Amino acid sequence: MFAEFLKRLTAPSPDPLDDGDARLALSALLVRVARSDGDYAQQEKGLIEQLMQERYGLSASEAAELMTQAEALEAEAPDTVRFTRAIKDAVAYEDRMAVIEALWKVVLADGVREAEEDALMRMVASFLGINDRDSALARQRIERG
Repeated sequence: MFAEFLKRLTAPSPDPLDDGDARLALSALLVRVARSDGDYAQQEKGLIEQLMQERYGLSASEAAELMTQAEALEAEAPDTVRFTRAIKDAVAYEDRMAVIEALWKVVLADGVREAEEDALMRMVASFLGINDRDSALARQRIERG
C-alpha cells in the first residue's frame, strides 16, 4: 500500500516531503516509538491522535484516519535507521525538533521509561540530526508539563 511512498522516502536523494507526506511519516515514527517496548497501549494511541489533532489542526475523525495510515506505514517501513534517516533528509529541522518533543510525550505517556524506549529515542534523535542535549532538554520540557 505504501510501497511507492517508502521508495520515494528512502531514495538516495529524496525530495522534501509535502505537508501531507511529512505528516504521515512523522506520525508513523510516533507509532514506531510507541510500539518499541512491546506494549502499544491505548493510552499511547490516544496521545498520538491528540498530538496529531493539535499539531496539524485535525478533527478527531481526520486524526483517526491518519493514525490508521501511520500504523500501516510503520508496519511496512524499513528498519528504524533507514526510515528515520529518510525523514531527516526530507523534513525541516524545526519539524524534526517538534517531533522529538512529541516522541518524548509518547514515551512518557504510560509513566514508565523502558530501556528499549530510551535506546530507541537516543538512536532516533541522532538519526534525525538532534543532539543528545537538545533531546534531553525536550524531554525535560515534557516532564515539567
